Amino acid sequence: MADLLLEIFSEEIPARMQKRASEDLKKLVTDAMVEAGITYSAAAAFATPRRLCLTVTDVLEESPTLREERKGPRVDAPEKAIEGFLRGAGLTKDDLSVRDDKKGQIYVAVIQKDGRKAADVIAEAIETAIRKFPWPKSMRWGSGSLRWVRPMHSILSILSKEEGAEVVPVSIDGIVSGDTTEGHRFMGAGRFAVNSFEDYEAKLKKNFVILNPGERADHIWVEAHNLAFAQGLEAVEDKGLLAEVAGLVEWPVVLMGDIAEDFMELPAEVLQTSMKEHQKFFSVRNPKTGRIEKFITVANRETADHGATILAGNQKVLFARLSDAKFFWENDLRVPLADMAAKLSNVTFHNKLGTQAERIQRIASLAREIAPIVGADADLAEQAAQIAKADLSSEMVYEFPELQGLMGKYYAEAAGLPQEVANACDAHYSPLGPSDDVPTEAVSVAVALADKLDTLAGFWAIDEKPTGSKDPFALRRAALGIIRIVLANNLRFPLERLIDRQLLETEIQLGLDTAEEREVYFLEQLIDQIAHHGVFGTAFRALFEKFAKEEKPFEVEEGTWLSRLQSSLPLASDSLLDFFHDRLKVHLKAEGITHDVIDACLAMPQSDDLSLLVNRANALQEFVATDDGENLLQGYKRANNILAAEEKKDGVSYEGEPALQFAETAEEKALFAALDVAEGAISPAIEAEDFAAAMAALASLRAPIDAFFEAVQVNVDKQVVRRNRLCLLNRIREVMHKVAKFEKLNG
Repeated sequence: MADLLLEIFSEEIPARMQKRASEDLKKLVTDAMVEAGITYSAAAAFATPRRLCLTVTDVLEESPTLREERKGPRVDAPEKAIEGFLRGAGLTKDDLSVRDDKKGQIYVAVIQKDGRKAADVIAEAIETAIRKFPWPKSMRWGSGSLRWVRPMHSILSILSKEEGAEVVPVSIDGIVSGDTTEGHRFMGAGRFAVNSFEDYEAKLKKNFVILNPGERADHIWVEAHNLAFAQGLEAVEDKGLLAEVAGLVEWPVVLMGDIAEDFMELPAEVLQTSMKEHQKFFSVRNPKTGRIEKFITVANRETADHGATILAGNQKVLFARLSDAKFFWENDLRVPLADMAAKLSNVTFHNKLGTQAERIQRIASLAREIAPIVGADADLAEQAAQIAKADLSSEMVYEFPELQGLMGKYYAEAAGLPQEVANACDAHYSPLGPSDDVPTEAVSVAVALADKLDTLAGFWAIDEKPTGSKDPFALRRAALGIIRIVLANNLRFPLERLIDRQLLETEIQLGLDTAEEREVYFLEQLIDQIAHHGVFGTAFRALFEKFAKEEKPFEVEEGTWLSRLQSSLPLASDSLLDFFHDRLKVHLKAEGITHDVIDACLAMPQSDDLSLLVNRANALQEFVATDDGENLLQGYKRANNILAAEEKKDGVSYEGEPALQFAETAEEKALFAALDVAEGAISPAIEAEDFAAAMAALASLRAPIDAFFEAVQVNVDKQVVRRNRLCLLNRIREVMHKVAKFEKLNG
């Protein structure tokens, strides 16, 4: 057994590419080794700005010899078939043997593949990996044809054993492998030879290179924490920035510098973002005031003046950067938020959905509608929606797009607007990811729901839905955001009505140029009808009746804009509600609720009340996990299967009411009584939305149903008794369907 050490030494590799590159190197080389029969026990890959390294332990020194027998055609087969077999096997006819087979006598080829030395296999694997390496971007240099992320200087490749190390011979475009490398660009002592991975790692450290990126990151964070703590401050954690900075240096030297007093009044997030994006600095916060007062930078070398010159240069550049940020901040404060929002009339949201300003109008109208549902002041909700996106036209957000929303909050506070309005500017984008907090303040909730629902309704109106893995407008995220906000705040409202309303709002706004005035008036009236009647179909009928009573006949002409909407809007509404239900299934699956349980609850009334739906699903999931629930489900399925079979055979439905007078057995009569008691308990429990009580009432049916099937034959010769018993089975189904559609459950 031997250990492989491979290093590809080059100019600086971009930090964002290092982790993936080390993984790719490991996969390409080890996969090729295994495919050739060279196995190993473990492999690890590392990256620094100037090198990719792979170490593979316990490498098999030679691949095994393989012997393969191939059956060929019969000896009397056509000559062309025999020639084809010989070409495939790489043999001549003299190399074949003849063997008896059930088909007769056939040719047999014995192919032997001799084992190969590990060094030969690995050399080929390294060359192939280098030539086919999947860099996102690569370059050529000099006159060669080799492509690498940056100019390559050397290749170190050795197989080491107890008795010593041998070089794995690789030669690519004039670069010949060896057993030497070099350390830090400035502090290293030149090239040096190594004979194992342990020797390599130790000598690198002596030459001021920490090979392991995790070790570099840990060193940076510990030093940053200690420097800040020594002055009563705290380093602001940023794992993404830490990983990036660890990829920029081979020998991290952590330094702490000052921020000029001129910039102390800038919002903390502005300072953090500017320093992170432009300088790759960590922020240092005063925990007592929350202000960012210093910064941490990481140099790539030790200096005689202990970093004083480096810090001075960094502070000079930082002053210029923060001066820009201060200029943006002060300029933006001079512009009223209403004027910022007005500029959005020149910003296109989507070529089919109009400008950002038009979208804000729709969001503000919907936020006002949602406000009473979530307990918010309607005027504040509308005001917040009108200015929530105003900062998109600010200079600060233009420079730092990731600050959108947050800067709106600061500008609203500076303008003296109510705190609820300012908070909504920031919170209405939330949640952006599955781990983000959801807004809980009423005005923020109203604007966040309106924003996300308008996005979804808009793209459904223009038929731009997610397909497969493609979701360029983050519509799945928007739907999941609404679901999380609703559930976290335990909100109760019919989602379908808001969907229908916003689809109409969108169509009215988009169709103003082409629609007749009477059509727009009709749709505006329809929005009011939806508030009372809910779904499109009922609302359309109610409005037609209203016009008839007012002696204002209104007919929808075939082929007009309104005719198209009358047929397409209900389909779009149903599709969007289904989309919400699909997202809800994904969300609840992570919480242990299975799809069939959700389907059983979706088939019940008020399935667009998401909180009600989830409460029912939680109770049902708990119930079917119990012995009573599992056995009752089996009893239900047995009753349902018998009914389905008999109704199909007889061509009739057994939905009639069973009569106690035709019950002949004690078990039959007991089931009648149990169903009466259960139904009497279930109906008020469902009315009160006490699903746990409803499930408990269902549990009481387990014993009488089990006893019934144990003692009673349903299909007896006496037709009156048979029909009555089938109707009794249907009553089991009806009583259980008051809680959920149990036929949807897998069982």
